[in-house]
Amino acid sequence: MTLLRRHFLVLLLIAGALSLGVYMSGGRESGAMEQSALPAAENLPDYLRPKKDPASGTIFVRITKPGILGSGITCGRDYCSHRYSSAQAWNADQSLFLIANGCGGMCFLDGRTYVPMFRRDRSTECEWHPKDPNLMICVGGRRISTWAPRTDHEEVVFVSSAYDDLQFGPYKGNPSLDGNRIAVLATRNDGKAVVFGYDLRLQRKFADIDLAQLPGTTHYCSISPLGINILCFQELPDGNEPSFIFSIDGALRQKWAEHHRPGHGDMTIDADGSEIYVGISKSDPDKYQVIKRRLGDGKVTALMKYGEAQHASLRSLDRPGWVFVSYAGIPAEVSKHKDWAPYSQQVIALRTDGSGEVRRIVNTLNAPFDYWSETHASPSPDGSQIVWSSNWGVPGGPVYDFVARVEWPRS
Repeated sequence: MTLLRRHFLVLLLIAGALSLGVYMSGGRESGAMEQSALPAAENLPDYLRPKKDPASGTIFVRITKPGILGSGITCGRDYCSHRYSSAQAWNADQSLFLIANGCGGMCFLDGRTYVPMFRRDRSTECEWHPKDPNLMICVGGRRISTWAPRTDHEEVVFVSSAYDDLQFGPYKGNPSLDGNRIAVLATRNDGKAVVFGYDLRLQRKFADIDLAQLPGTTHYCSISPLGINILCFQELPDGNEPSFIFSIDGALRQKWAEHHRPGHGDMTIDADGSEIYVGISKSDPDKYQVIKRRLGDGKVTALMKYGEAQHASLRSLDRPGWVFVSYAGIPAEVSKHKDWAPYSQQVIALRTDGSGEVRRIVNTLNAPFDYWSETHASPSPDGSQIVWSSNWGVPGGPVYDFVARVEWPRS
């Protein structure tokens, strides 16, 4: 993996992160489409027609296409996809699936057949409630609310004149595993940027954490899986990205000073009950490896050796112990390096116990191009479905969403 290639990928990720601000309006609208003008993708699977991946045997289906899908949903010509790897695309019972990029709003499909169902406009950022399939948790302006997409009914749980510009993350925040707590970024009336925990069930706001005490600029903050910690990612003027972990009451517990060690990942509960963050390291001694890091004491465990891992997702909340990793790269390049992880343009499921056990999910045929064409694989709550994006080998071509179906052994 060349240094030039790594630098190029970093620039793409920065550009993509800046573009995430369009999420709340459903992604950047694409221009008028002429199907004949779209770059041709060889052997592109038909829309909503299952196909078998010849390498893994996994059945998958293309669930988006440029143009009119139906039920008020129209996909742009450039991309039409789920939001991000660490954002849950399915609701708790997997009856609904959310497309958030490139359809001009929040577009909901049937969670199992992927048939278009309805579209909603929202001016706030919303994430699925991990337990209640009817609800999303929404943050924006001066309030926090729960919202039922099917009925479009909203219940406000917090509103304050003391804070403005409330944000859920932004864009990379998740609720605690029970759905009770979230971390909220806000601007206080005195002009200070703060983050605080909020308990939706108790309707309790926790202490402000002054972000000015942290070096650099805050990328995002998220509540931990147990709702007891808040993890914040910073960017320094020199490009380094350290992380800071606070208790829900605002006490600084951990400082991970190394650059991006790890990042582009997700949080979960480990087998021993500890909270962990799993992602890709960009610092020695485990640079470009998939690692897990314990929130309690910062202990690092390498899960997969040096390679082209790009994003990690732990959204299979009901199937703990597995992280779903999106691999980029050029297969011909990766195959030259026998000491690298042997994955490129693939999605794999990797054990989080450090054993190195892997399940190859699907080949993505995703040619590197830009942020929107990154794979961003994300599993359903039970891990039986994994959504991923691909331009199907055409750099600059339309980016589609696909869903792979995975059979797991009975435990």
